[in-house]
Amino acid sequence: MDVFLIGIGSYLMGSIPFGFILSKIFLKKDIREIGSGNIGATNALRTGNKFIGYSTLTLDILKAVVPVIYVKIFYQDFLHIASLCAFLGHVFPIWLNFKGGKGVATYLGILFVINFHLGIVFIIFWFVTFFISKFSSLSSLVGAASIPIYLLILTQFNQVFFFTIMFILIFFTHRENIKRLKNKEETKTKIY
Repeated sequence: MDVFLIGIGSYLMGSIPFGFILSKIFLKKDIREIGSGNIGATNALRTGNKFIGYSTLTLDILKAVVPVIYVKIFYQDFLHIASLCAFLGHVFPIWLNFKGGKGVATYLGILFVINFHLGIVFIIFWFVTFFISKFSSLSSLVGAASIPIYLLILTQFNQVFFFTIMFILIFFTHRENIKRLKNKEETKTKIY
């Protein structure tokens, strides 16, 4: 029963579509009709409103931090289940016909709760890649790939499987971006 409630609670928390909510409140627009149509932080920045973009980023991180940190404290054995469910909530939110964001900010929140150093590793690889390419999607893919590789180097094999699954999921959510990157059609992102 505990694992079921933890899974549902984490999913529902992760599924709160902050990008959609903030753009509706402050711009009176549907973010799904702007830019890429995605509800995540990168597309929220494309609204031209930095407040909405960075607020979406912060809240999408926190909506993973809240349930996962709770589970880490009280139900350690279910940590990966809560993490996965919060991530899936963002990607497949019940409130928006299961069409959500790409999960990167939510994943970052998960990383920081599970192991603060993993969050730092992700951020370093993200920024280095972004500095070189200016592609948020490519930066996210490189950042996500860096985590299981980093854990392999540290021989923390018990964590590699979970974070490999998370990389595969992020690869899946970025499949259209990957096509555009291959065709040199991907849009560069301004973060400031």
